[in-house]
Amino acid sequence: MGQPPVSPSLPLVPPPPRPGPPAFLSSAVTGGCQVRCAGCRMILTVGPGLTEFVCPTCQLPQMLPPELMRPPSQVPAHGIDPSKIQLPCANCKAILNVPHGLSRFSCPQCKMELAVDLSRIKQFYPPPPEEVNEVAIEVEREEDGGGIVGETFTDYRPPKLSIGPPHPDPIVETSSLSAVQPPEPTYDLQTKGHLETSKALSCLQIETLVYACQRHLQHLENGSRAGFFLGDGAGVGKGRTIAGLIWENWHLGRRKALWISVGSDLKFDARRDLDDVGATCVEVHALNKLPYSKLDSKTVGIKEGVVFLTYSSLIASSERGRSRLQQLVQWYGSEYDGLIVFDECHKAKNLVPEAGGQPTRTGEAVLEIQARLPEARVVYCSATGASEPRNLGYMVRLGLWGAGTSFEDFREFLVALDSGGVGALELVAMDMKARGMYVCRTLSYKGAEFEVVEVPLEAKMTEVYKKAAEFWAELRVELLSASAFLGDEKPSSSQLWRLYWANHQRFFRYVCMSAKVPAVVKLAKQALMDNKCVVIGLQSTGEARTEDAVTRYGNELDDFISGPRELLLKFVEENYPLPEEPESLPGGEDSVKELQRKRHSATPDVSFKGRVRKAAKWKPSSDDETDEDSESDSGRESMESDDEFQICNICNSEAERKKLLQCSCCGQLVHPACVVPPEPETDAISATWSCHSCKEKTEEYLQARHLYVAELLRRYEGAIERKSKILDIIRTFELPNNPLDDIIDLLGGPDNVAEITGRRGMLVRASSGKGVTYQARNTKDVSMEMVNMHEKQLFMDGKKLVAIISEAGSAGVSLQADRRALNQRRRVHVTLELPWSADRAIQQFGRTHRSNQASAPEYRILFTNLGGERRFASIVAKRLESLGALTQGDRRAGPSLSAYNYDSSYGKKALLMMYRGIMDQDSLPVLPPNCLSENPATIREFIEKGKAALVSVGIVRDTVVGNGKDAGKFSTGRIVDSDMHDVGRFLNRLLGLPPEIQNRLFELFVRILDHLLQNARLEGHLDTGIVDMKANTIELQGSPKTVHTDHMSGASTVLFTFVMDRGITWEAACALLSEKQKDVSGSSAIGFYESKREWLGRRHYLLAIESSSGMYKIFRPAVGEAIREMHIAELKDKYRKTLSLEKAHIGWKDEYEVSSKQCMHGPNCKLGSFCTVGKRIQEVNVLGGLILPIWGTIEKALSKQARQSHRRIRVVRIETTKDAQRIVGLLVPNAVVPSVLQDLAWVQEIED
Repeated sequence: MGQPPVSPSLPLVPPPPRPGPPAFLSSAVTGGCQVRCAGCRMILTVGPGLTEFVCPTCQLPQMLPPELMRPPSQVPAHGIDPSKIQLPCANCKAILNVPHGLSRFSCPQCKMELAVDLSRIKQFYPPPPEEVNEVAIEVEREEDGGGIVGETFTDYRPPKLSIGPPHPDPIVETSSLSAVQPPEPTYDLQTKGHLETSKALSCLQIETLVYACQRHLQHLENGSRAGFFLGDGAGVGKGRTIAGLIWENWHLGRRKALWISVGSDLKFDARRDLDDVGATCVEVHALNKLPYSKLDSKTVGIKEGVVFLTYSSLIASSERGRSRLQQLVQWYGSEYDGLIVFDECHKAKNLVPEAGGQPTRTGEAVLEIQARLPEARVVYCSATGASEPRNLGYMVRLGLWGAGTSFEDFREFLVALDSGGVGALELVAMDMKARGMYVCRTLSYKGAEFEVVEVPLEAKMTEVYKKAAEFWAELRVELLSASAFLGDEKPSSSQLWRLYWANHQRFFRYVCMSAKVPAVVKLAKQALMDNKCVVIGLQSTGEARTEDAVTRYGNELDDFISGPRELLLKFVEENYPLPEEPESLPGGEDSVKELQRKRHSATPDVSFKGRVRKAAKWKPSSDDETDEDSESDSGRESMESDDEFQICNICNSEAERKKLLQCSCCGQLVHPACVVPPEPETDAISATWSCHSCKEKTEEYLQARHLYVAELLRRYEGAIERKSKILDIIRTFELPNNPLDDIIDLLGGPDNVAEITGRRGMLVRASSGKGVTYQARNTKDVSMEMVNMHEKQLFMDGKKLVAIISEAGSAGVSLQADRRALNQRRRVHVTLELPWSADRAIQQFGRTHRSNQASAPEYRILFTNLGGERRFASIVAKRLESLGALTQGDRRAGPSLSAYNYDSSYGKKALLMMYRGIMDQDSLPVLPPNCLSENPATIREFIEKGKAALVSVGIVRDTVVGNGKDAGKFSTGRIVDSDMHDVGRFLNRLLGLPPEIQNRLFELFVRILDHLLQNARLEGHLDTGIVDMKANTIELQGSPKTVHTDHMSGASTVLFTFVMDRGITWEAACALLSEKQKDVSGSSAIGFYESKREWLGRRHYLLAIESSSGMYKIFRPAVGEAIREMHIAELKDKYRKTLSLEKAHIGWKDEYEVSSKQCMHGPNCKLGSFCTVGKRIQEVNVLGGLILPIWGTIEKALSKQARQSHRRIRVVRIETTKDAQRIVGLLVPNAVVPSVLQDLAWVQEIED
């Protein structure tokens, strides 16, 4: 098209000049191509078949690039059809084109009837490649992606016990756990009669007592007593349940118990709970008030009762080396079988840390006390028992790993759970319940509202943030140059940067909190207007910064202190690299005398500069000679006479020693008269006298020394000046105040706001309105220890309607709308600062959502629109996702923050791809934000800005700034391998960038992550946890088959077989369409569609209905509603709308009928009857009940599967349509069932 034809005589013809062509262009005219000369850059036309040539202009020999060296295509012989089989006629020998599969025909040339033996020619002529059925691939991906997420909670009632009154509040259990039945209760409570009459415990608390005591009767394979895990949610009443267990054991003669918890104040709660269950005679002894001597000694006198201690006490020891742990083991007795309660046992987590970490002392102590008391009845008790599987490490009494299990040790157990994903964690919880070692109920969240509120930065705050980000980047450069200037003098460079990045993160976290203060105040005032009350949750109070400021400026200040400013000031003041201040030398005559004095007093063999002089070595004579000398008087006399006379170093004449002057520097002896100018002869010769040359040398040295010291002083003063300038700049910054003080002030001051935090003092605005004063939080009437309890009571009595809680102050505090309290207004719980871990998040949410409440709270979780701040949500979301799975058997049980979970394996991969794109090591898989694909310059500009931003926050290192036309661009640089996958560091450092580039970089990261997740979902690799299998009808086929039984608990593994009909009839599809057509505002695109391509002589049909999101819900005749919604563009690309309802009716019914017996691949599918893709009626096999004991067997069988999605362990939830029987278990592909059953039968035989 418009290219000049190739000259027949010359292989190369210079073409007419064309503006800016690409490097090479394929010719569409002659089969040749056009290339740009490597020398003169002219465009040359190369004839077809040529690979090497010489440019006619610059005579440079060259060859085609490899991309253009295509092998010559083989042209088929005339008359041969490559799509058919070529066979010779048996009569006339003509070569005939015979279609595949045709066995009888007549020769068109000689009319002879011919027959083909297909079996003989099959090996020479393979059948044509299969046509790809895109619709079948689409349906297969949807099926692999999982099912629809159903309801999460079900109401809870003890399934096998009916003792005791109902619980005062609605209690729920996750639907996953509710699908599992606990074992039959066989234990008979000693306190049953008392509990039934007193009604101190509810039916579900009594159920816990029965199963815990029943479990404690069993022993593990290693000989230690089995333990129990009480995982009830915050506010259900775990404390009273523990008191009931202590009381039950007391009646059986086990009168010693250990109650280990997080805070010593909770001892009063323990006393209250024991009194509530009637155990008033059981004493509670606080260990921290007792000496380290034997507890049962005469002096201490504790023979029985509950010893209450904290995890801190458990690892404590006295100055003499006596440990609390040893003291408790001695009191308890190694063979004693009493109760040990690990309350809030998540404190013992991190026993098995991440790679490179060290196990915590608490975790090791919890493990040790269990090992030393093997007969103890252990109860693990926590609403957040393990935020991830590795934190189960201390729960050795559950018997999930070790002797007699599928896992040799905890490490092996951990690897299996990690490979099984979130679904595997959910199975662990179900497994423990089935074996009677675990209960987990939670207060119904019905009525509670969770809302993530995004708070956009105000214009002023955006400007402050931008300036702060720029300042931190400049401060980094300043610190780098100051550190380089010091050289090797300061070895603590790594310490400086650790502190720099820690303060950098804390600073921007403060600023983010401050940015949300106006929104918090607005939400709080609105809630108060709506007759509600407010609880505001945060983590850091800024007390350290406030105390620093009060120490520096006094108790009376002009305004509230700025936490970020004080943090910056302290960091620069304490860590700015300064050279050592040089010592100044004394001036004038004194300095000369001082230097001479030093030289004179120096040891003879050591020079002034400290170097050892080379002195002749003294060789002792033989012993005989020494003896003779010592005995000879004359010898001694002659030595004395030699000492009296010395030689002058100038005139070389001899004189009495006392008449000669000796230089105090070089030590030479001279006559006073020989010196120029002559010295007067006197008996009192100064000891500090020095000769002329030594005087000159001393003055030269002092002069050089003064210059050196002056230079050091100049440098030191310059560094001091730079440091003070930086401090001055920080002081002039308009940075926000401490958020806690600001909120209290804006909501009416301490008289209206109850503060339940760990800080001792606070800043209060003066009554005149001018200035603030620092004062203690407590008054004369209230001690500092009781101030939080006092503030809490004021809130519960309605005297203060706003409460601010921090983690330190609120542990165990109940702030719900209690029916017994005066203040029963609905609580609005605003989370200003999300805790660092899900454990803490759930604990904080549990302050306002507890038993016996008049109304459920509203939760408002606040984030700014800064990409980097989502880091804090990311950490918690990661924990919540697996925490909900473990402690509640279903990851959807916790408040959903999974949209903010970036620190996953996909997040790490997305980060790697983004970094490689920015560093020009690879192309970006998605278009960066605010860039145009048709304008590559916008992408280039973004990459340059992104790289500069990453340089400023220390992610890109070793950069060289270009000059000339590349001025301002970073020409080189690298990202270290450890940073390439560190999502946490990326999100932390991102906080320190100006908002505009911060949000663009974050948006790019999220786009790449979404792209990866979408691909994983399509390929069936995405772990979706428990999946609900939905169909129109689900029926259980035959009786369930028990395939394995656990000897200890009697629980079993059962194989269920279901028959599912997933299809949707033509009548049901029409009803859906007519219902949607009633909405006049609906899209005209809704209706029936047929596939543009045929497959096995048929087209596929579907019904598309617009959803609320603007996408389209897809309904197919064979599989019903698809999980994935389709975009209109994709729909119109693959399908066309059917205008004829009659045609759609025939096609729909035909597909509905055919799909009942065969899959979408047709009758010749490779997997045969095992294939379920697009099959309307299918058989589904699910292994329910105990799964952990047979984990290895199932994993082995699945690893041999052909389909990728079938190799993965998939946990499903299925419910029959007639009798609503719910089963949760492992989905076993039909092809695997025989091998699994065979392996399990073998395992069972060995165990029997």
